[in-house]
Parts: sequence; structure tokens; C-alpha cells
Amino acid sequence: MTEDIVDIKEAEQRPAKIAIIGRPNVGKSTIFNRLAGKKLAIVNDTPGVTRDVRETRSKLRGHDMILMDTAGFENATGEKLEARMRARTEAAVRDADICLFVYDAREGVLPLDRIFAEYVRKTGKPTILVANKCESSASDVGVTEGYSLGMGDPVEVAAEHNIGFVDLDDAVELALRGISLDVVVDEIDREEAPVRIAIVGRPNAGKSTLINTLIGQDRLLTGPEAGVTRDSITIDYMWQGRRVQFHDTAGMRKKAKVNETLEKLSVQDSLRAIKFAQVVVLLMDATSPFDKQDLQIADLCEREGRALVIGVTKWDLVKNKSEMSKALRETAERLLPQIRGCPVIMFSGLTGKSVDRLLPAIERVQVDWSAKVKTSELNDWLMEKVRRHAPPAVNGRRIKPKYISQTKTRPPTFVLKCSRATKLPESYKRYLINGLREDFDLMGIPIRLFVRADENPYDHTVRKQGREPLRK
Repeated sequence: MTEDIVDIKEAEQRPAKIAIIGRPNVGKSTIFNRLAGKKLAIVNDTPGVTRDVRETRSKLRGHDMILMDTAGFENATGEKLEARMRARTEAAVRDADICLFVYDAREGVLPLDRIFAEYVRKTGKPTILVANKCESSASDVGVTEGYSLGMGDPVEVAAEHNIGFVDLDDAVELALRGISLDVVVDEIDREEAPVRIAIVGRPNAGKSTLINTLIGQDRLLTGPEAGVTRDSITIDYMWQGRRVQFHDTAGMRKKAKVNETLEKLSVQDSLRAIKFAQVVVLLMDATSPFDKQDLQIADLCEREGRALVIGVTKWDLVKNKSEMSKALRETAERLLPQIRGCPVIMFSGLTGKSVDRLLPAIERVQVDWSAKVKTSELNDWLMEKVRRHAPPAVNGRRIKPKYISQTKTRPPTFVLKCSRATKLPESYKRYLINGLREDFDLMGIPIRLFVRADENPYDHTVRKQGREPLRK
């Protein structure tokens, strides 16, 4: 009886799902960003920028909703990329409670608009017709043509110039009042801060396939083509009672090869995902691991202070697995000394074999990344390290480390107070960092060590009073 009461209290009306649909290059992503209140989706004049369904939770005048930005509808069939994109868009329409059907009022209603409108009408979903790019009189004829789609009066907007969104909000609010939503228990604990995990790597490494395998559903668009993913797409998931967020990112090539504006925007989106992640999974292809680009991405993650896990996928293609596994770990130790001890996990994202080892490894490095070491233990450790190997004398004068403390976590950051701080060699700093890593079990995560001069309190007092210190 008690359990039933708890379930009823936790159950609440689910957010309405609103799909923004239309043919390519009509401004769906711009409208998505406007309604979301922030720039999430990549916007570019190139048709077909959005390839997968991107979701975000938002509010409209007190109504909770999930906005879905979709790929442009293409009249394609078979196994081509355009056909797979169309299937994703059709699935979003079926899943939505309300559809915003967007067309370009300057170009008017095109045959592809009519084909897609017929499909949407057959689903019976409540639909709001949105005539975009209505910033001038050139759109007047196109607005009138919109009535022929059989979806009611077009709502005139100019998303790029933020015009007409009051009318669009009114139409969406009216549609929200006219639908009934299920009362469900949300499986995701939205109040809990998620563990943010960015999946990064070179193009066609299998990032989207890995996330689909981890969450157990075909959520992200995949394919043999390189560069299928363009936007950084966020997926919420619960694992062993903990909320995690996977960020699927676009593949990052060498900077010299990135010439197109669209690819630059995709890479910038991937870099943002790394910056705001807690743990980064660097995904490598088992047939060509530790490419120069892989090492540069790993170095970027270390400089950003992110915890790193190296994932080697397509492991089903490797013949001598034990020998290859040993070689990969030795290569990681040799080529990435700045994050020594970083976990290297081998699996097959396609078949799912050994994928279950990845999330426990992520959890371990995330805990270490957030670790806090007691100051007393740190100073006992410092005395022992100095006793074993004292800093070298500079110009005949010794450097004396005196005190160390941890000032922050994520990543673990330490401040060392010592005499003649500017003269402490980089080699001795590396000696201390490696000691911290090994002795406090902080393997595979970035460590920051700042050296500060040990201030003389008497000198500080004298300067504050404006008097010169006494001289012998």
C-alpha cells in the first residue's frame, strides 16, 4: 500500500513533445533555437545540416515541453543516408503530440512540401503551419499558398530576425491546451545532476553506434558514411540508479583538412561538448589506433582538465586480441605520459561484446576526478617525497618545499608553497605530480600543481604600514 502511494506522488503529467518538421533549409533549426531560448542546433545556409533528431526540454508560459529538431524531409527510399534521415523524421512525427510544419514563404509551397504535408495529415497529429522568412512583402504570395496544404491558417514568422514569435507562442499554447497527456513516472531523475560523458574521436570511429548499444535502442542515426553526425546530440540515461548524459559529437579531423564552414561549426560543437563534460571517452578504431589526431584530442582533453577513458572499438575485427591488448596499453603509457594510467577498454560497439566494461571504468575515473585528499596526509606525503629526493640547488641555494594543500577538485588541483618558487625545475614538478598520481591512486586523470612563494608575514606587515624592512 505504501509503495502505491509513493508511485502516485512521483507520477506526473509528461511534457508535450513538439516536432519541428519540414523540407530542408526552411529554417527549422533557427525556430528550434528561438523556442528553446538558446543556441543549440547548428544553423547554416547549406541544405541538410540537421541529420538526426535533436531534443531539448523547455517551457512555454508554464507548460513543460520537449522540442524536437528534425532532419529535412527528403523524398528518398532505400538504404541511402537521405532515406535513413527521412525515417528518423517520420518516427519523430509519430512520437510527437504537436507538429510545427515549417515552409519557406519566400519560395512558396513546393511539391516536396505537399508530399510531406499529405503524410503528416494522415497521421492525424495536431499541426501548426508556420510560414517562415516573412520579413518582407516578397513572402505575401507564399503565405497565401500555404492555405492549400490543408493545415489551417499559416503563422507568419521570420526566425532569423525574431519576428512573429508572440503569435507562434499563442498558437502553440492553444494547441497544448487541446491535447491530453499521459500521467507517467519519469525514469530519469531530473533533479539529480548528471554525469556528463562526451564521446569523441575521428570521423567514422563508431561513436553513435556505441551510444545506441549503451542505451539499448536505435536512437542515433548511424551508417558507413564518414561524418554522419554534425550536431552534438545529448541523450539522457539512467545507469544503476545514476543519471548520465551521453553527448554524441561530430568526428574531428586534422585542422588543416577542415575547410568548409559547416564542418568548422560541427567541430566547435564537439569542442564545447568536451569543455562541459566531466568524462571524455576517446573512441579509437581498433584497425588504426593512436593516430596523430587521436593523440591531439587526448592532449586537448588533458588541457581542458577532463577525465579521460580510451575506448577501442571494432574489437571483433582484431585476430590476436591478447597481444593487441597488451600493445595498446603499452602505447598509451608511452604516448600519453601526461595522463598516465588512463584506462583502455576494448569492445565492439556493433555487436555489444564487452561494452558493459565501459561505464564502470567511466564511474571510477569520475570518482577519482572528484577526489579530495586531506591536507595532513598531503603534507606527510610531501615530507617523505622531499626526504627521498630533495629539489636541486640553484646557484648554490636550496629550494625548500614547505606546505601543500588541495584547493579544488574536478580536476584535482594542488598548491605547493616553497622558497624560491620560480626556480623550482619543471622536472621536479613532474616528480611530484607523478607521486600524487601513484600514491593517492589518481591514475588516468589530469592533475594541476601550482607553485607559490612562501610569504614572510613580517615583510607583508612592513609593506602594509609603508615602512622599509630592517637591514643588517
